[in-house]
Amino acid sequence: MSHHPDPVVTTAQGAVRGLRRHDTATFLNIPYAAPPRGAGRFAPPQPHEPWDGVRDATAPGPNAPQSERKLGSVDMAPYFGTGWSRGEDYLTVNVWTPAAASDNLPVMVFVHGGGFVAGSTRSALYDGSAFARDGVVLVTLNYRLGIAGFLDLPGAPANRGLLDVVAALRWVRENIAVFGGDPHNVTLFGQSAGATIVGGVLAAPEAAGLFRRAIVQSGSGLGAFTTEQAARVTRAAAEALGIEPQVDAFAEVSDERLVEAASRLAGIDLQTGTHDDPLIGLGPFSLVLDTQPAESVAAGLGSDIDLLIGTNTEEGHLYLVPVGKYATSAAGDVDDAAARSHPNPAQLVETYRKERPEASFGELRSAIMGDALFGAGTWALAGAHATHSESATYAYEFAWRSHALDGELGATHAVELPFVFDVAHFPQLRGSAALLGPDRPPADLAARMHETWVRFARTGDPGWDPYDDERRATMCVDAEWTQVDDPRSQERQAWN
Repeated sequence: MSHHPDPVVTTAQGAVRGLRRHDTATFLNIPYAAPPRGAGRFAPPQPHEPWDGVRDATAPGPNAPQSERKLGSVDMAPYFGTGWSRGEDYLTVNVWTPAAASDNLPVMVFVHGGGFVAGSTRSALYDGSAFARDGVVLVTLNYRLGIAGFLDLPGAPANRGLLDVVAALRWVRENIAVFGGDPHNVTLFGQSAGATIVGGVLAAPEAAGLFRRAIVQSGSGLGAFTTEQAARVTRAAAEALGIEPQVDAFAEVSDERLVEAASRLAGIDLQTGTHDDPLIGLGPFSLVLDTQPAESVAAGLGSDIDLLIGTNTEEGHLYLVPVGKYATSAAGDVDDAAARSHPNPAQLVETYRKERPEASFGELRSAIMGDALFGAGTWALAGAHATHSESATYAYEFAWRSHALDGELGATHAVELPFVFDVAHFPQLRGSAALLGPDRPPADLAARMHETWVRFARTGDPGWDPYDDERRATMCVDAEWTQVDDPRSQERQAWN
């Protein structure tokens, strides 16, 4: 890497000029695949054309078409970003690396969340400076979202957004050495929809050999729709657009209309004779697979990849507290949450009541929703992966509670991200309606959590006992860190 004030690096497609700030070199908006235009939006990702001269990589670029996301009274802008920044050439990566020339550094590649319909590398939370400061090359990526990324269309490959992630991993394999990274020590990590995609990539034969470790933060190894469920969404999308459910008809529709149609697809009934809706009615898009990632991993896919996997203690709060549904929850809401997600709802509710005798209806409802969305699929993926001896499995539970929204937001979905990226000091994360709430988080929590993720990427060992199907050792992360064996054992077993 040159020591010019602004670093220039030559990738396989051409040279890029980044930005040097203190000890970090940042390169934004580098294409890893061709712009998905017209019918190409529904095709596998294609190589990007080479360019002449030096491409400017100092400013954020466009992102995937999406509508702006709001979540009631909590300010999630640092998470979702500010909506759609238009431009076709959005299949891009951002790279942060130490400015001082070095090589063979561990590489971490992050897949953002946002319900398969929102989010991007522009979100404030995904600033990779702390990773570069600590000797890691951090890569964030955009992938196709919504109808272009995940609608299952006859004549088009399924899970195009996931194929984008695999294409970005191929770009990393080919190019990361010139940024100082070791292409043979890549950790793929993601959160929420991004974590479910990481689980899908773990189980994808075409991604074999492209990464060595994986971190799944609040994802699900049971989160995929069946082709039967996906076909219902496709029919609804075609009806909303007034077109035939065929790829050539969708290829004629503008991005604006696809985004608008996607936002009208909520509430499709995806319960089938054999399957519950893994997203319990919260969204119309997910991976589409007739075999869940946890089942594929149990059968041996991804068995050579070290895995760090976990959830937050109060995942479900994010879907209730900011929209005023937590405090007003009644017994019927608890029963409804169980009925949406479990073949034996009465027994499920009874287990949670017995385990949480003091719990309010809101707490029970949130706990069941959180486990339906993330807990059950995390236990299943951890258990499946731990049966293979050629790699290690580690589990965590993030329990620190945000006091946002009058102290009620809690250890909710997404609240661990500022600690992983070591950005908990960002002003936009603090305040009564901000993700981390009005109080200062414990001083060393972000430093320790971030350091643990870096340590795992570097060595494959986060610093506690591996997870196996006997002890199920889990690190409970709070102001204090405590290793616990099989936390919430009864609730876990209720999902088997």
